[in-house]
Amino acid sequence: MGAGSLTYNPETSVMNIRSTTFLLILALLFTSSHAAEQTQVARGTVYHDANENGMRDASESPLPGVYVSNGLDVVATDKMGRYELMVGDDTIIFVIKPRDWMTPIDEQNIPRFYYIHKPAGSPDEQFKFKGVQPTGPLPASIDFPLTPSADETNFSVIVMGDPQPDNIDDVSLYANDVVAELVGTDARFAIAMGDLVGDDLSLFEPINRVHAVLGIPWYSVYGNHDMNLLSPNDKYADETFERVYGPPDYAFQYGQVHFIFLDNVRWNGPQGIDPRPRNNNYGGYNGWLHEEQLTFVANYVATVPLDDRIVVCTHIPLPTLYSFTEPHMTPQFGRLLEILSSHPHTMSYSAHTHINEHYLAGPQDGYRSATGSIHLHHNVATGSGSWYRGPHDEQGFPVTTMRDGAPNGFIKANFQGNVYRERFKGSRMPADYQLAIHAPSVIPPAEAGNTIVLANVFNGNEKSTVHLQIDQEGDWIRMQQRPQTDPGYTALRDQQYACPPPGRRLLKHTAMVTPHIWEVSLPDDLAVGVHVLEVMVTDMFGQKERGTRLIELRP
Repeated sequence: MGAGSLTYNPETSVMNIRSTTFLLILALLFTSSHAAEQTQVARGTVYHDANENGMRDASESPLPGVYVSNGLDVVATDKMGRYELMVGDDTIIFVIKPRDWMTPIDEQNIPRFYYIHKPAGSPDEQFKFKGVQPTGPLPASIDFPLTPSADETNFSVIVMGDPQPDNIDDVSLYANDVVAELVGTDARFAIAMGDLVGDDLSLFEPINRVHAVLGIPWYSVYGNHDMNLLSPNDKYADETFERVYGPPDYAFQYGQVHFIFLDNVRWNGPQGIDPRPRNNNYGGYNGWLHEEQLTFVANYVATVPLDDRIVVCTHIPLPTLYSFTEPHMTPQFGRLLEILSSHPHTMSYSAHTHINEHYLAGPQDGYRSATGSIHLHHNVATGSGSWYRGPHDEQGFPVTTMRDGAPNGFIKANFQGNVYRERFKGSRMPADYQLAIHAPSVIPPAEAGNTIVLANVFNGNEKSTVHLQIDQEGDWIRMQQRPQTDPGYTALRDQQYACPPPGRRLLKHTAMVTPHIWEVSLPDDLAVGVHVLEVMVTDMFGQKERGTRLIELRP
């Protein structure tokens, strides 16, 4: 669907239903937290902003068939580009970016696609970090400008979890350890998967300045370290995030891909918070999706063509990933999958746990696609790794290996039509560094058959096949997936405590059992001498990766 060719469907246009009954139904849909609010009807137009001045001029055309939402209902503009939505006194109205069109972005490349309606502003008098200033009465017309964008059939996206700087020095580490290598990227946009900062919300501004240098839009997920911890409840914990980034629940489309962002962090209040900096074991949050959010997803999914791909983005993992339980999961995952089951091309991203890990969901989880397809949930690599901890390398950066033994970094995702593939990228690492091989450097000949070779395949999962070949000859030996901790990570951690180097030490309790480790025993008849171990991986996307390590059998 090219620029200027948006399809208008009169059956889905709110402007074709004028009755009082319809407005009453919409008002009834504003349940739970909306129930006590005074509701009004917001009206406006979506239009082609030909001169990109952010204001609708008389000559600029309306855009029919564009979806607009209040975070619950999803309505399409009529043939005159108009929409109507119910709003309460704490509502964010947003346009859902359609294919081949773009919303405005500001000087820091943050997309501006929404209008915040908080007549009295945020109730943040006692909060350390301020929220939204009073917006006053509802405007007579809330208009959304769009401009044509380039072809979006084949595009890439940077997906990165938890930049999470605690202070301005961490922002500089993140800038040069992670963002610098992305300058000049061919990615269409980037997604920060929550925990943009580490509880100090004044760092939103400096990290936004760092992101801006890439010159591409950054879409942000709301994380548990992006909350205002002095909020007494979940309702107001996101006020500062909203002031800076807009709605925590929203959607947009690029090509045949529909991205749905959801706030799945439920703040249970500040009881029991340890006031010491960076002591975050307060247990004041948990993963959760509210009924209104699931209704929003269902309403939007109903508009998505069956051949398109749907990508859900949350901060806290949706399923129970390996070794994690509450609060680091989302109990409503099954219900979300039931909604998504109408579409065969779905997936989701999360972050939060500082590991890179896949979960393949199917009927046992609630995803019952008619085609028998799986739902891929990917908990992605983090920019901060293990919170900028670890010994310093020769350039002065912490070797902040993640808890699963993978380097800190990000995912580069590629979408071609509805076809998806991805590749892991370790920060400041060669692009082909996709696995680490663990084996003793020197082995007594009599111990060869008792020696285990491990391969930590950073982006591997149960669909990956992993093989070992010795001395570049003979058969490839299939390795077996064996969840365990990464020996390289634990050795690095233990060494730091035995002989502390410069920098912050890796936390003692953070090594995680990870499923993306494969193992095999060496043959017991290896000859004395140096041998080449080569590991070859074929991942779920058909991509092949290789790694090499030398060992010596020495009497």
